[in-house]
Amino acid sequence: MLLFSLLAVSALAQPTNAPATLAELQQRLGEHVNHPRFAAGSFGVKVVSLDTGKTLFEHDAAKLFSPASNCKLYTMALALDKLGGDYRIKTSLYAAAKPDKRGNLKSDLIVYGRGDPGFNLKQGNGDILRVLQPLVAALTNAGVRRISGDLIGDDSFIVGSPFGSGWVWDDMNYYYGAEISALTINDNTLQVSVKPGASPGKPCQLSITPATSLVVLSNRTQTITAGGRREINFYRPLGQNVIYVTGQMPLGQTNFTDDVTMSNPAGLFVELFREALKRNGIKVSGATRTVNWLDRQGQPLDTSSLVELGAVESRQMREINIAVQKPSQNLYTDLMLAHVGSLERERAIQNRDASSQTNRSETVVGLPTSEDFGIRELDKFLAKAGVKRGDVRFEEGSGLSRNNLATPNATIALLQFMSRHVEAKNYYEALPIAGVDGTLRNRLKNTRAENNVHAKTGTLRWANSTSGYVTTAAGEKLAFALMLNRYAAPAPEFSARAELDKIIVPLADFTGRSDQ
Repeated sequence: MLLFSLLAVSALAQPTNAPATLAELQQRLGEHVNHPRFAAGSFGVKVVSLDTGKTLFEHDAAKLFSPASNCKLYTMALALDKLGGDYRIKTSLYAAAKPDKRGNLKSDLIVYGRGDPGFNLKQGNGDILRVLQPLVAALTNAGVRRISGDLIGDDSFIVGSPFGSGWVWDDMNYYYGAEISALTINDNTLQVSVKPGASPGKPCQLSITPATSLVVLSNRTQTITAGGRREINFYRPLGQNVIYVTGQMPLGQTNFTDDVTMSNPAGLFVELFREALKRNGIKVSGATRTVNWLDRQGQPLDTSSLVELGAVESRQMREINIAVQKPSQNLYTDLMLAHVGSLERERAIQNRDASSQTNRSETVVGLPTSEDFGIRELDKFLAKAGVKRGDVRFEEGSGLSRNNLATPNATIALLQFMSRHVEAKNYYEALPIAGVDGTLRNRLKNTRAENNVHAKTGTLRWANSTSGYVTTAAGEKLAFALMLNRYAAPAPEFSARAELDKIIVPLADFTGRSDQ
């Protein structure tokens, strides 16, 4: 991949204004970041050579900034380092005993999730029940033909709020603020489709995918005459599964669709799993219900007393990393942080049980959440990576929190460490490629940065970041961290993204070297 990028770069004509010396590059970047239009904001920059270790340029690199989705660089580096690129997340099927000779399971069946994000429509080519087929196969391989008890969706592996710390309430209606659940299905969102009604004045036609009885659509829309302005809005009160659809749609318009979040995704998971079992001729006589971490405080799950009838494993962690970084997927990132944290939380429980001889239910109460344990592990990892203490202050993993903070110095230290890591190739190739894919697909086109820069973007209302790797025109490999906060663009051509790109392009064009 890197070789391909270099070949593509060499094919471009060298710009006439390309910086030829380090002094020229530093002057150009210095003039840019010190322009008066940034006076009310904060601009943090650091550029380091991976070949020589020399700093080419820095500006306020020791200051704390909101990195937005640059946080994913940190969280996924932790997951790769702690768990390894080959690691897979297991979803288990537990019961009190094996089925009898006729295939009758006389107990409840527990679907126990651990945060696998792969059960979604994309993996099933539009058929959500097809995604659940491996779980069905695991059950039929165990000889189960009928379930006499209840079907239970257990998402208690992840302990804590279904929302990341520091999230704001109005993000939680949108796909990027979907609930965090150990039993995740279809990215914990539903697609609502809106069509005009039969005539003006009639309500619009609404549908939901995947179809479910757990979510109710409250239709408060109206069809208007052709040529009018479409305006459709969705609102779901937190903790509820009623989606209020308001607005208007003119006759003759095609479908309007949007992804809306839901409450208690584990409920949707087991509802759809029940349908998948039915499709395969397996009847469930009992009810369908869910159990969360709060329920398990009163009734702890002792898997040692249960039979694991089967299990399904996720894609490898290095594949999940690609699914996180390219589109900047918040849910998957926070699931990985929670997964790491939950594993550490379980170890803490086991250690306390072993040392104090108290029972599990007594030790669970009062322990920090999965997210808390995940942040602790992140801090340990960053110390190993050479990040200065206090240079990273995260409270969740994806960057949706406005309270996460990091310095450009910290991001550079991380990028340097991961460039030498056993998972370096995956870490690099998972990042969006300028002008090619992911969140960089429409940026830096027709420049030497196109098909060269591999970097993670980050965007919140007043925070913009781009950090990653670039190879100069002279073939030197650089790591860069760019963070622009509280900047109000005076005109569209001076957007925050454009201002960051004005730093990246000279780095790609640079014909000198850091050691000259």
